[in-house]
Amino acid sequence: MTNQQKITDSPIDFAEKIINDVKNSKEDGVLKCVQCGMCTSTCPAARHSDYNPREIIERVLEGDISIIEDDNIWNCFYCYTCHSVCPVGNSVCEVNQILKQIAIENNVGYDKLYEYLGFADSYFTAAIGAIPERFFQDIDRDVPGWWEFRQNLEEIRKELDLNPPLMPSEEVIDEVSKILTITGFKQKIEKIRATEEAVK
Repeated sequence: MTNQQKITDSPIDFAEKIINDVKNSKEDGVLKCVQCGMCTSTCPAARHSDYNPREIIERVLEGDISIIEDDNIWNCFYCYTCHSVCPVGNSVCEVNQILKQIAIENNVGYDKLYEYLGFADSYFTAAIGAIPERFFQDIDRDVPGWWEFRQNLEEIRKELDLNPPLMPSEEVIDEVSKILTITGFKQKIEKIRATEEAVK
């Protein structure tokens, strides 16, 4: 896998690849990192897993491309807490998004995406995100009463005199579906789904 992607021997090149990515909003925050650990001290994922934002940046600065094979990068859910406290304007969550994309481009971490394919399906069929069914049981366990609330949402909205949720028109759904197809998103999702089927 890593022999397919050649980051040059100079560690700084890996950081520059991250900085120049379209998803990175900071010009050189990665290079300004002083390893103070503020990001890790406030990160919810670091509190509940082995994920360590400070270490993520350290490994990027060292040119350690093996980080894309580290399961811990998948523990970041982009709360942007690290972003909000960094004294030099770095955004580890954005760096992490880029690392995940590099991983996916190198066919790494597909198993981490299987549970989220329902989100992609929802964008194609309704042009909006929706909670995949495979999460329902876990949510109901973690949020007591959630399933009952979900089942009665329409009646609750009526009681509160709320209008029905706005749904995209067929024209918008068709347009979003075309965009997702033309940009290669659909093909990427189908490739990931095929690997899930192969694992079963």
